[in-house]
Amino acid sequence: MSLNLYHRNFLTLRDFTPDEIIFLIDYAAALKEKKQKGIRGHLLEGKNIVSIFEKTSTRTRCSFEVGAYDEGANVTYLTNSQMGKKESIEDTAKVLGRFYDGIAFRGFSQDTVKALAEFSGVPVWNGLTDTYHPTQILADMLTIRENFGDLAGRKLVFVGDARNNMGNSLMIGCAKLGMHFVALAPKSLFPDEELVSAMEKVAKETNGSITLTDDIDEAVQNADVIYTDVWVSMGEEAKTAERIALLKDYQVNEEMIKKTNNPNVIFLHCLPSFHDLNTKVAQDVHEKYGLTEMEVTDRVFRAPYSKVFDEAENRMHAIKAVMCATLAENKVDDKGKPIVE
Repeated sequence: MSLNLYHRNFLTLRDFTPDEIIFLIDYAAALKEKKQKGIRGHLLEGKNIVSIFEKTSTRTRCSFEVGAYDEGANVTYLTNSQMGKKESIEDTAKVLGRFYDGIAFRGFSQDTVKALAEFSGVPVWNGLTDTYHPTQILADMLTIRENFGDLAGRKLVFVGDARNNMGNSLMIGCAKLGMHFVALAPKSLFPDEELVSAMEKVAKETNGSITLTDDIDEAVQNADVIYTDVWVSMGEEAKTAERIALLKDYQVNEEMIKKTNNPNVIFLHCLPSFHDLNTKVAQDVHEKYGLTEMEVTDRVFRAPYSKVFDEAENRMHAIKAVMCATLAENKVDDKGKPIVE
């Protein structure tokens, strides 16, 4: 297999073939092993990267910065630009493309990251928009493979707001990789019909499947992965009461885990998580609505089968893989595996 992702944008996994996605997961795994051995990298030496964040971030920002530094790049964290205020996205993109070798974006609109890609002339990487979160999916798939040894045929159940960026992106990733994706949600929070239809066609080609259901018992039976996300995404805080009413019966708890009937099931969450009262947001919700836990219970979050911090670490390896694959020469061995030295 010979793949070349050099100078490609990374905006959504819809743009990538199954082989290309597997290549990026393999790349992330190789870079993870390299870092664990304490090997300092040079794949991005001499490169300059700018990150533009409209939304607050822990894992995404740190992943881009540490990943870039690990391989020799310089990073600018741009928080006070005029983009969209006194300067158009197009003009900003053209300027940044003259200064930088790559652009990371985390924000609201998918149109913004598309415009940056269209006009900058350098690779643009989507660190999250309201529509997609593709770097997270690479980290998730790496985590699942580390636990099971493979991906094809595995059943992943996403519980909660299935039309958010995580529901969308997990469906795409599972369809592309021949997995069985289940969206477990109230019908009003089912994903977009166009996306579902498109991914059903992909899943037929990869021997995967797409299921939408509001039946908990049916959904979780024999699941390999139970995955959830916050009930209220950034920018939708005004809908907190509505989402609690819709999703309170879909909390991931020990009863749900037991219903999988799979002793090897794992729990994943892209974080942050409201599994206790140790945050201001959780305390505010508790004061207003009486909840001590939201999308997942503390017992599940802290259980041995919870792999959320392995998953969080893998964000950095996955993002580093995207940057290296799109900015450095894609060298592979005789089996098509990436060479990262």
